[in-house]
Amino acid sequence: MVVHRDADNVGAETRRREITEALGRIDPDLVFCPVIPVRMTEAWLLLDEPTIRQVAGNPRGRNDLRLPSVREVERVTDPKQRLHECLLAASAATGRRREKNATRFANHRRQLLERIDRHGPVTRLPSWQQLVDDVEKIAASWHG
Repeated sequence: MVVHRDADNVGAETRRREITEALGRIDPDLVFCPVIPVRMTEAWLLLDEPTIRQVAGNPRGRNDLRLPSVREVERVTDPKQRLHECLLAASAATGRRREKNATRFANHRRQLLERIDRHGPVTRLPSWQQLVDDVEKIAASWHG
């Protein structure tokens, strides 16, 4: 089982404890993998400019999307809003087309999650590294 919970302001370890305690009350033998981004999962998606442009429908766009660096991305105040803004900027659409693109955020986010580069810049984030470590531990316990 995969359990997603953003760390937000309380930190990853506090969230990990909350998940472990809650699931332990339900079933102490339950095998689970916590997914705990520092802020929101959308922060991870802000690191792949080519895919953002592709999903936005303008892969050859050159306008500045104001994407955060790897060092800054987990400190972005509202990564979901920032991703929404970046997708709109990447589309370079105006008028009705821009309005239509604005309503497609959930679909665009899903596409970005499906295409996340598991070997790209996201690998430098501690929250991603912890996720990979957790998945590897669970996989090893199933085959162990």
